[in-house]
This record gives sequence, C-alpha cells and structure tokens, in this order.
Amino acid sequence: MTADTHGIDLDSYFARIGYSGRPAQTLQTLKALLARHIDSIPFENITPFLGEPVNIELAAIEDKLVHHQRGGYCFEQNALLRAVLQQIGFQVTGLAARVLWQMPEGHQSAQSHMLLRVVLEGVPYLLDAGFGSNTPSAPLRMDSAARQSTPHAVYRLTLIGEEYLLEIRIAQGWAPLYRFDCRPRTAGDYKMANWYCCTHPESRFVQQLIATRIVPEGRHVLLDRQLSYQPIDGPKTEKTLADVGDLRRTLLAVFGIEVPSGAGADRKLAGIF
Repeated sequence: MTADTHGIDLDSYFARIGYSGRPAQTLQTLKALLARHIDSIPFENITPFLGEPVNIELAAIEDKLVHHQRGGYCFEQNALLRAVLQQIGFQVTGLAARVLWQMPEGHQSAQSHMLLRVVLEGVPYLLDAGFGSNTPSAPLRMDSAARQSTPHAVYRLTLIGEEYLLEIRIAQGWAPLYRFDCRPRTAGDYKMANWYCCTHPESRFVQQLIATRIVPEGRHVLLDRQLSYQPIDGPKTEKTLADVGDLRRTLLAVFGIEVPSGAGADRKLAGIF
C-alpha cells in the first residue's frame, strides 16, 4: 500500500483523546490508545447523511477528527489510528471486511469496512475503532479461537479457510459482525468502498443518521431520533428525541458533535421527524 506522506500531529491527537502517557511499542500503549480514541472521537456519519462526500485523505481526516472535534466512520477512524500507530513504530496493516451484523443469513456483502491488523512481538491483533456500537474496546488476538473479553463485550475470532469470522456474544448467543482476510488493502480499495458508503442512495450511511460513543461505563447509540444507552451492568434505556433542536443538543451533549449549521442541514435533520 502506498504510504500517505502526511504526518499526524501526535501532540494534538493525544490532547484530543486525553492521552497523557508515553507511547511505546507495547500492548499497554495499544490498549490505552484504543480506549481513549473510542471514548473521545465518536462514530458518526453526519457528513454523508447531509449529502456530502467523505474525504479520506489523511490530512482531511486529521483536520476533521482532531482539529474540528468531529467524529467519523471506519475509513476515517481507522485511517487516523493507523497513521498514529505507524508514527509510534507499530507494524500496522489496513484490511477490509464484509459486514454481517444484522444481515440475513447467507447475505453476500461487499468488503465495505476498514479494520487494522497490528503485529506486536510476533502476535497478530485485530484493532478496530470504527464499527459503531459494537466496536471492540480492546485489541483482539488473532491467533486464538477462544472467547475474548473486553471492557464492554465478549468476542471470538474463528479462522475459516483463509478468512476470519468475528462474532460478539449477545443474550441470544453468538452473532456475526464481519468476516475478513489478511490481504493488505490499498488506498484505491478504500476510496472505492468509501465512495459507495458515502454517496450511494442504498447506503445506510446516506439513509440514516448514526452516532455512537463508547465510554468506560457503557455505550451511547443514536439512530435517527432514537437515543439509547447500554451500561456495562444494568438495563438498557431508550429515549425518542422530540425535534431538531433536541437532536442538535443531544449530539453535542452526549457525543460531543456540533452539527454544521444552515438551512440545508436543518431541512435534512427535520426529515428524521
């Protein structure tokens, strides 16, 4: 994969996610950076929902997610995290997955999700900061088929032929999230997938407003006007937002997102109601 020559301002990134440690090529650093990243930078698709394409050049991603306090989806979240880890010295490869979550059995989806493979002391880890409410909140070992606990959920990775299947433990049993292989993806691969996700009328990111944030105590999820919170321990709570003003206030207070202003944005948001 051709490297992006843009260098991330690590001090600004660390300030954005509230990381005050000394980064080193260790599992402790990997865990800490992922935890702070997903707590501080929300998953959101406001840009494509408002009808604008998503620029996944690294400089544009850094400007949006770091300097303008916005969030993004997988092609932004994981590209930023990959660049940060590479500057620290980690061995990182960008991969692509076929999403299976909430899909009919046997559905053949495109490789529309970006994720990362990090090799540390000879051990491969799956790292993903951009799968919305089910984002693993800790690195997952790829050399183990055992169930793996993270602060927010239990996962397992199963190697089937040349592909890995990632599943999450839910009340009803194991549910598939996505499947992927270890072939490195190019910038062109991501541009094609991103273009579909942010512009195609059938894309979920064009049709629905989505925002999620994983905090140490649980997960906040917004789907159009429905806001929910699932604590690590305790029952799920849900709320239906009343209007555009309520939606804007919730996005800012819960997710730290200030939605772009303007009549066009308000008209699109009003369509939710």
